[in-house]
Amino acid sequence: MASRVSQARKAFASGDIRQSINAHSRAAIREQIHGEEKDEHGQYIGEFVYGAIDGTVTTFAVVSGATGAALSPGIVIILGFANLLADGFSMACGNFLSERAQRDYIDRERKREAWEIEHLPEGERLEIEEIYRKKGFRGKDLKRAVSIITSDKKTWIETMMADEIGLLDSPKVPWKTAALTYFGFISIGIIPLLAFVFSHFFPPLNAITFKLAIGMTLVALAIIGVVKRHITKKNVWMSMIETLFIGGAAAVISYYIGFLLRWIVTL
Repeated sequence: MASRVSQARKAFASGDIRQSINAHSRAAIREQIHGEEKDEHGQYIGEFVYGAIDGTVTTFAVVSGATGAALSPGIVIILGFANLLADGFSMACGNFLSERAQRDYIDRERKREAWEIEHLPEGERLEIEEIYRKKGFRGKDLKRAVSIITSDKKTWIETMMADEIGLLDSPKVPWKTAALTYFGFISIGIIPLLAFVFSHFFPPLNAITFKLAIGMTLVALAIIGVVKRHITKKNVWMSMIETLFIGGAAAVISYYIGFLLRWIVTL
């Protein structure tokens, strides 16, 4: 069964008011808000796309640079797989450490807010008052809002976290973001390199190896564009064109850098 958020997204995309009403029923909202329903799939698609784009672009950049430098196919395969495995792992580790560092920072700020509420309650209450005054609350409504929020320490802390310093807990799990990034990097990033692997086992393909790599890279970027479309909800062709442009630009730059370096070395 589709999640409430998924139903709401589909209703918005299609302009289906009836489906939107169903997604906003009291039962559906209560089920989601109280944690009985989780919409986790969309949270990690971005990590996969991020890794896939980087894997495809950097691997094809290595392939293009090596081809521009007229390196042998065997060297291209070695460089390509070394980049694929090492750079992908480095990227995944960076993603993991970044996500964990953000969580640690949020935890530290939450502890600070809790300490300030305990030791400086009047000052923190004044901050809540100014936050809600800025939101448009006045008079009795303002006093009532401040009273309700400051009557519960957890609500008080979370309000300060969100409205004073703009920090919200990320629903993402650090190891999952790292794993999805690495999976995207490896699974899609390997596609440009497969042309050289095929040529290694089927020598007749040697004459068109680079052209085959270009074609396979275009396929990889098109796949990423389709997946990315599920996040942005843009026109699928526009999403594919954007991704192809990014990958193509990186490939051209890398190819001519390799060509230039080969020319300089042979002087």
